[in-house]
Amino acid sequence: MAVLLLAGPATPALADNTQNHQQLEARLKDWPAWSDPAPLPRPRANQDLVYPDWFAGLWEVESLDLLANGKVDEHLPPLQHLAQFQLNPQNEVVGNRPFNAKAIGQALLGKQMISVEQAPQQVNRQLARLSDDRLLETTVIGREQTSINAAAFLSDELVLQVMHGARAPRLSRIETLSRYRACPNEPSAEIISRICGEQWQQTYPAPGETSESFVQRPSRYKLTLTRLQDPAEAGEHPADRATQTMVEGGDDH
Repeated sequence: MAVLLLAGPATPALADNTQNHQQLEARLKDWPAWSDPAPLPRPRANQDLVYPDWFAGLWEVESLDLLANGKVDEHLPPLQHLAQFQLNPQNEVVGNRPFNAKAIGQALLGKQMISVEQAPQQVNRQLARLSDDRLLETTVIGREQTSINAAAFLSDELVLQVMHGARAPRLSRIETLSRYRACPNEPSAEIISRICGEQWQQTYPAPGETSESFVQRPSRYKLTLTRLQDPAEAGEHPADRATQTMVEGGDDH
């Protein structure tokens, strides 16, 4: 799966946008019949996905696989990992992408996941180093999101993944549409301690590759984020805290 603070005012590009909300809701209704990627605008190198301020801090994430009817797949165990959201230099809440990618990778792959790297000015590109001299290159090539001021937050991201190894590189595209809101038992909490979410995901062949030679895999997940850290702590030295947290607790996920 894809795959998860003190925020300042929204920038004009992230103001209330009814059209974006309608487009993403329409995309959601079409799932799982996503035969082609959504026509999402390509982000700039330093243009990140901006989250609502209630994502602030460090979270424990539980991800459950859902069946087509929306019920939990009891045959698959839950996936648990950490996720962190922090302030960027523009005082916006963004995900700590290297930290989050490594946490998910360790939960899925165990010791096969070695490290995740990201260039300082390329927030939409990560390079994961795996065992057996493998490299997984992930680049966000499309993104849309709703307002960070809405009660429910939706985002849609399309990534290009390239697996480098002993054989020829393997390319694929993955679209993940996510919807998050405060869990129902705390709609008026001043600091939200639990976030409930769902993700809808589809894989596509690489650009130029025919779909007949590629098996598409629609997936759906139920997510629960439980707060582990006070939001004020996440705004002090987020990168240092993320690194320290991974050293202390990352090997357990």
